[in-house]
Amino acid sequence: MKKTGAQILIDALIRENVKVLFGYPGGVVIPIFDVIYETKEFTFVLTRHEQAAAHAADGYARATGEVGVCLATSGPGATNLITGIATAYLDSIPMVAITGQVATPLLGTDAFQEADVVGISRPITKHNFLVRSVKELPEIIRKAFYIASTGRPGPVLVDIPVDVSRAVLDDYQYPETVSIRSYNPVVECDIAQIDKAVELLSGSKKPLIFAGGGVNHAGAYEELRIFAEKTNIPVTTSLMGMGTFPAEHELFIGMPGMHGAKTANYSIQEADLILSIGVRFDDRVTGFVANFAPNASIVHIDIDPVTISKIVKVDVPVVADAKTALRLLIEKSSARPKNEWNTKVSGWKGEKLYTYTSSESVIKPQMVIEELYKFTGGNAVVATEVGQHQMWTAQYFRCNAPRTLLTSGGLGTMGFGLPAAMGAAMGIDGKPVMVIGGDGSIQMNIQELATLSINNIPVKIIILNNTFLGMVRQWQELFYDHRYSSTCMRGGFLCSSCVGIGACKKQYVPDFVAVAKGYNIAAFRAETPQQVLQVIKDGFAVNGPALMEFIVSPEENVFPMVPAGKSLDDILEG
Repeated sequence: MKKTGAQILIDALIRENVKVLFGYPGGVVIPIFDVIYETKEFTFVLTRHEQAAAHAADGYARATGEVGVCLATSGPGATNLITGIATAYLDSIPMVAITGQVATPLLGTDAFQEADVVGISRPITKHNFLVRSVKELPEIIRKAFYIASTGRPGPVLVDIPVDVSRAVLDDYQYPETVSIRSYNPVVECDIAQIDKAVELLSGSKKPLIFAGGGVNHAGAYEELRIFAEKTNIPVTTSLMGMGTFPAEHELFIGMPGMHGAKTANYSIQEADLILSIGVRFDDRVTGFVANFAPNASIVHIDIDPVTISKIVKVDVPVVADAKTALRLLIEKSSARPKNEWNTKVSGWKGEKLYTYTSSESVIKPQMVIEELYKFTGGNAVVATEVGQHQMWTAQYFRCNAPRTLLTSGGLGTMGFGLPAAMGAAMGIDGKPVMVIGGDGSIQMNIQELATLSINNIPVKIIILNNTFLGMVRQWQELFYDHRYSSTCMRGGFLCSSCVGIGACKKQYVPDFVAVAKGYNIAAFRAETPQQVLQVIKDGFAVNGPALMEFIVSPEENVFPMVPAGKSLDDILEG
């Protein structure tokens, strides 16, 4: 079969069951876009920025479990993908990023729009390829999807010079299978290590399950619930693990770490055994590592051996897929009745994991999240930007199903949420999709309102407008004597000299309602607590995208909070 490199690429995407491709055209990818012009097997979504294309592919992957795919031209097009690729890498998201490149004879000559994207992306990809011949292209694309989606998932970049796209291969065949000598992800589970974990569990009086994103990637949510219910062990989940265990379940004790629930943090510090599954013990979870879980033996189940004992010393390492390991734990573990440990943990939990002081005069951001949860019944996919609103969402929007909270955990990327929600909405049906952002982070990729509007992608955009870069301002308040340097979105650097927050008379910039309407998107604003529910109803009644802005308390802080470098039981309650 005779095909050009561009035709081979598009045929490969079709064979890999790609349903949506996000991207932006440019000079060296014109041959590829020329083939896309007559392709009906998948949808191409033209974003307004390459970074948004990467985040949209990421959001699509998080929501569906499938590989997300994005496409950009060489030079600035490729470098604009980098933040999105790094975001996917830190959170182990399966993604294939395809970039155009200058012709092979021009490589290394500083040609127009040339950038060494393979070198630039090497630290933030699971693997990357520079295609030097059209003969290599079919096998490289097959390898890219295989590497991205197996083992510990991650982004793979494929850089295709324009002469490779134009070149013709006379005997094209797409490989059915692929073999990589240096890459053989674990598929079997060491039974002896599982037996050691079961032995520790049988002697434990205060066990705790700590589940993370690996449970999501393995599709092991049902196994996690069955194992927890059989053994009556309390469950805490990382930010990336939210939704892997139902938040309404009596055994759920919230998220641990810097802005986690007191119940989760106290339980970690007192537990005598922690069964950690698909987590990487991020510094925002552990706090002061030397005093993390000081009384506990730790079992660490992870498909990536590099992760185990990287940060926290582990007593029983289990290199395995989370689903396989949990099935074995269910089979080999004895049923455990509730005991004094369950009673103590329930006492810490009380009626609510998180609390805040309500107000009749000013909108509290936590109240908006609670109302969104009540209105949707939790039956929604929620993407977040990064900042205070991200933590409030994790605290107050209770995720009861997997793949329903899409958030940048490892890299903490402002600008992630809006395009990620867009990607998610392109991949799923039957659930509303919303993005919750602040007035700072939503502006990082606000141009994607055009993509939403033109394609009528029904994302609901919730902006908690406190006129600040809230999380940085919170740290400035607590640890830098209220010196609000460059965090006020109204006054900029000099805002630290204001008489008081309430005295500020400067205008809101921008007017988000007016901006949305400029993109032909319906928009609504609430300025009092009494208006919140009606704005939510109005926004969700729109058949298509809608923006809902809530003017919230400017100096509201996220609590509980464990200060950086402190132990998990050293908690500021506010």
